[in-house]
Amino acid sequence: MPLLIILGYVWPEPNSSAAGSRMLNLIKLYLSYGWQVQFASPAELSPHRYRLAELGVAEQQITLNCTSFDNWLAAQNPQAVMFDRFMLEEQFGWRVEQACPAAMRILDMEDCHALRQARQQCHTQQRPVGAEALNSELALREIAAIYRCDLTLVISEAEMQILQQHYGVPAALLCYCPFWLDKLPPINSPGYNERQHFIAIGNFRHAPNWHAVLWLKQQIWPQIRKQLPNAQLHIYGAYPPPKATALDNPQQGFLVKGWVADSRQVMRQARVCLAPLAFGAGLKGKLLEAMCQGTPSVTTDIGAEGMSIDTGWSGAIANDSAAIASAAVALYQDEPRWQLAQQQGSQIIARRFSPEQALRVWRQIEQVRADLDKQRQANFTGLMLRHHAYRSTKFMGQWIEVKSKLAQIAPVSGNE
Repeated sequence: MPLLIILGYVWPEPNSSAAGSRMLNLIKLYLSYGWQVQFASPAELSPHRYRLAELGVAEQQITLNCTSFDNWLAAQNPQAVMFDRFMLEEQFGWRVEQACPAAMRILDMEDCHALRQARQQCHTQQRPVGAEALNSELALREIAAIYRCDLTLVISEAEMQILQQHYGVPAALLCYCPFWLDKLPPINSPGYNERQHFIAIGNFRHAPNWHAVLWLKQQIWPQIRKQLPNAQLHIYGAYPPPKATALDNPQQGFLVKGWVADSRQVMRQARVCLAPLAFGAGLKGKLLEAMCQGTPSVTTDIGAEGMSIDTGWSGAIANDSAAIASAAVALYQDEPRWQLAQQQGSQIIARRFSPEQALRVWRQIEQVRADLDKQRQANFTGLMLRHHAYRSTKFMGQWIEVKSKLAQIAPVSGNE
């Protein structure tokens, strides 16, 4: 039975973030084709993490800058290793190549970190996203990691385009890998009159989500509440900091609920989902969940990027406070418009997130694995980057390891 080892930046939390749901998609994909999967991470065990043992997936805590990882990996002898975000490839890439050189190396970007950083920076500075912002130090690191891997999973068609057209990454190194559903959701969600109030949801540790909450509180929700004085906005998300819970104000109908065990249930109860994202990257799991639960949404161009289709959006797209508030009120009050938006959500799911996506992704992964030597030899830039970068990170990692060992055995200094 072939073995995939996933090196995780964090432990998967599908109820806390879209990244957690996506990772679960990938784990189940490999399991469905008869692979054994192990998940390893240097991160602390999180309270909301998915119990991978329920899927038969072994869990392993690993240590940064330590040869114990090399020995463990060599003993496992995996046929494939997946890096969860480029930072894990930087940390462990040379160790993987050294311990199991024949294993296929896959990078799961989650989203394009360089794009997200550029958009956030340019939003703060109130300027367009240009080449200077995109060509950041973070981009140099992330694109280099793509070249050093055999295949990179890219979540959005928009990011596929940016990676190829702006950064010049060869298409052969990239695989369009969006969310997908195991099966299309049944059309039996609560109707317009069975729902009430607005919902916003997202992990509070994610900068775009926190900015969206502040935007709602300070500008958008007051305009909605003025026209709908009995409406409430219920805000859910993992890890709310005190500055977030302090925004809770029942008199204003602005309710910060925090983490919820079943986000699908609260989404089904809401009439409209609000996702005013001023910056960000990737696909928005909250908006896919809204469509699955039959909940129309109001979001921005950034929010709908890579998810909308030529016939439109499942609700409305607007990019300034007044337009977002106006669209939200209209959608909330107009039942025919709301029903059309709900139907559009079903069309988007069928076009973009159907189970067939998983089969297409798997075929490309297996095609690359079958021609791995040919793929590597054709990727001269990747060979060159591995030669230089792996040596620098290798020696840095070894230096940190030796330094840590010396610190443990060195005598405690004192007055002599």
